[in-house]
Amino acid sequence: MKIVIAGAGEVGSHLAKMLSNEAQDIVIMDNDERKLMSLENYNLMTYQGNATSFLDLKNVRVGHADLFIAVTPYETTNVLACALAKKLGTKKTVARIDNYEFLSQDHQEYFTQMGIDDLIYPEYLAAAEMRNALRRTWVRNWFELMDGELIVVGVKLRENSQIVGKQLREITSVSRSFHVAAIKRNRETIIPRGDDRIMANDIAYIATTHDHIDELVEICGKVSINVEKVLVVGGNSIAEQLALMLKGHYRVKIIEEDLDRCQELAARLPDSNVVHGSARDIDLLEEEGISDYDVFVALSNSSEANILGCMMAKEHGVAKTIAEVEDLQFINEAEALNIGTIINKKLLASSRIFQMMLDNDKSTSKCLALADAEVAELVVKEGSKVTKRPVKDVKWPADVTLAGLVRDGEGQLVTGDTCLRAGDHVVVFCLSGAILKIEKVFN
Repeated sequence: MKIVIAGAGEVGSHLAKMLSNEAQDIVIMDNDERKLMSLENYNLMTYQGNATSFLDLKNVRVGHADLFIAVTPYETTNVLACALAKKLGTKKTVARIDNYEFLSQDHQEYFTQMGIDDLIYPEYLAAAEMRNALRRTWVRNWFELMDGELIVVGVKLRENSQIVGKQLREITSVSRSFHVAAIKRNRETIIPRGDDRIMANDIAYIATTHDHIDELVEICGKVSINVEKVLVVGGNSIAEQLALMLKGHYRVKIIEEDLDRCQELAARLPDSNVVHGSARDIDLLEEEGISDYDVFVALSNSSEANILGCMMAKEHGVAKTIAEVEDLQFINEAEALNIGTIINKKLLASSRIFQMMLDNDKSTSKCLALADAEVAELVVKEGSKVTKRPVKDVKWPADVTLAGLVRDGEGQLVTGDTCLRAGDHVVVFCLSGAILKIEKVFN
């Protein structure tokens, strides 16, 4: 697949690095040569040029591209670049935006006519992920397949978990209602085997069905929190989108340091309480009653400040904390601490684009990109290799496990004796760089 990425900023660079592991034909272009220099050691081509220049687009052979992704910092540039790329022959275009109105179904036909096939708003994706975290406070990650028929959760396990200290084969012999697909331990994700043992402070990625969620909560030693009050520190666009999503469901207070932004938020969010102040002011946080809140959300521009803010909130008795951590090198460190849910816009945007690459039918292909692993929903095609023999006899790529499947609308876990059939929706868990290899096996 030939992919052209316009914009070597945070999202574009991260996406290019991830896709370079997939043996794709990648070209990334940007006006700033310095941004491109940091990508020269990856398996991709760089091009210094303008995403809205016909000449530059032709020079990167955009007319032969299967996918054109415009993720520059400027919405208008992205929209125009996609329109030009489509006119020049690109099969599919994706534009990064920062206007929520553009996502409305009422406007979809308008963008299609312009030549834009899909829109990505990373801040909206982050807010939606946070909203989901409020609904399921006991998990770090939640991934659904086919309206919840099959579910994969990421859970931090403590000493009180019934499965801590047990080998995977012991767990399977006791209960076949869930399957441990991966383990995050000491800042590294591993695909476990039967003799691997669950340890305290592991983040376990577990597949189960909707009927066994309550059982899984108990086995993991977790308790769901009844959320009523949410304190958000930092009034950026994610905070604004989150407040709009939570309207009518939770009581939201936003603390923002910039006075002009406070006034803007107060006008746009009449149902939320907006306070002018600094997140670093402990006295202010105590004065605003931080200990009385069920959830603390840290959305400042500093990953370090967000991590420290969540740790401080935990010390004040806040049960659930959520941190926006945009520096990828801090994610593994943050996950090792007692913080809660970690949100990263780059990973969420990458998930959406992987989804588009895996299958053009977005209703049957989803992807969750973690810091060093990926979860994908793949559909078994008629005549594919995986339908010829039981799962245990299929030659799978290294570091891969099947978390479960949905067949005829019913979720079930996968064992070595499972025989996959055409039309099965399968959740695959793998380490970074193997998603597209697995997709080929399913086709």
